[in-house]
Amino acid sequence: MAAGILLALAAGCQTPGGFGSYREHPGTNGNGNLVIGPTYTKAMDLTDQGNPKGKQFEIQMRLADSRLFKGDDKTLEPWKKAVRTERRIFVYIPAAYRDGTKAAVLVTHDGPDQLGLVRNALDNLTVSKDPERRLPPFIVIAVENGGNDGKNSERGLEYDTMSDRFARFINDEVFVAVLADPAIRAAYPKLAITDNPWGRATMGCSSGGAAALTMAWFRPDLFRRVIAYSGTFVDQQDDDAPEEAQFPYGAWEYHSSMKLIANGPKKPLRIFTHVSENDLRAKDPESTQHNWVMAGNRTADALREKGYDHRYVFSKATGHCDRRVFEETLADTLVWLWRGYHAE
Repeated sequence: MAAGILLALAAGCQTPGGFGSYREHPGTNGNGNLVIGPTYTKAMDLTDQGNPKGKQFEIQMRLADSRLFKGDDKTLEPWKKAVRTERRIFVYIPAAYRDGTKAAVLVTHDGPDQLGLVRNALDNLTVSKDPERRLPPFIVIAVENGGNDGKNSERGLEYDTMSDRFARFINDEVFVAVLADPAIRAAYPKLAITDNPWGRATMGCSSGGAAALTMAWFRPDLFRRVIAYSGTFVDQQDDDAPEEAQFPYGAWEYHSSMKLIANGPKKPLRIFTHVSENDLRAKDPESTQHNWVMAGNRTADALREKGYDHRYVFSKATGHCDRRVFEETLADTLVWLWRGYHAE
C-alpha cells in the first residue's frame, strides 16, 4: 500500500468527522435511547410506493475458492454443523444510482433476510422531497453466511470471531466478486464502490449484528456505519479459536470484562444497536455472559458514555430478531445512519 494512502487511512481513523479531506457534520438529531412497543405498525417508507425500481442480481461464491473462509478451519465440526459449498450474494442497485459514480454501500448479513425492506426504503427515500429523510443511493450487498449457527459452525466463525477477518473477506473478496460479475458489469459497466469508509455501512441481526460491529471496530478504515439488531454481544466465539487468547469472552469483551469500548480509544464510527425485551437469555440465570438483553444494554451504555454517535432502541414485547421491530424502525434507522453523508 502506498505511503500516501496509509497516511490518509491514519488521518481518517484519528479524525472523528472525516476521512482525509472528507468531512461531515450530522449533528446529534436521533442520537440516544428510544423505547418502542408493545404495539407495532409497518412504516410506510418500507412498503412499495410505486417509485422507480432498481436492479437486483444474484451471484455465487464457492467457499473452496476463498482465501479467507474456505470452510476447512480447525474450529469447525462439519459432521455436526454442515458447511455450505457455495454462498449466494444478492446485490441491489437502486434506480437513483448513476453508473460511473462511486457508490456508497450497505453490506447486510445472513443473505436476503431484510433485503425487501431495504429495497423499499431505497426506492422511496432516495427520491424523498424531505431533505431530512433522504437516503443516498447506496447499493446493497446481502451476503449469505457459510452455514449453520453457533460455536464450531462456519457462520459462527465468520460472525462471532473477534478479528478483522470478516471485514477483509467482504472488502477483498466479496466486493471484488460483485464488481467483476458479468451480469452486473453488463448493466453497470462503470460501477464502483467508494473507498471512503464513511460511505460503507454494515448491518446484521443476532451474530450478524455482532459481525457488523466487529467489522467496523477492527477496520474503521473500511467500514464506519453500523446497524446491529438483537446483537450477539455475548461469549459465542469458538472456544478453540486463536482469538480466544486475546479476547477470551468474545464479543462480551466490548462492554464487560476487558471493556473494549470504555477502555479503548474512541473510534470514528456511527452505531445503531437494539435489543428486544424478550431477547435470548441463557437457561442458567447465573450465565451472564450468554444474556443478550444484559449485553445489549451494557453495550448501549458503554457507547453512550464514551460519546459515540449512537442510537439505541429497546423494543417491548418482542423477541430475538423480531420482524415487527424491523418493519417499524428500519426506515428511521437507515435515515439516522446515513445522516450527514455526501458523495465526494
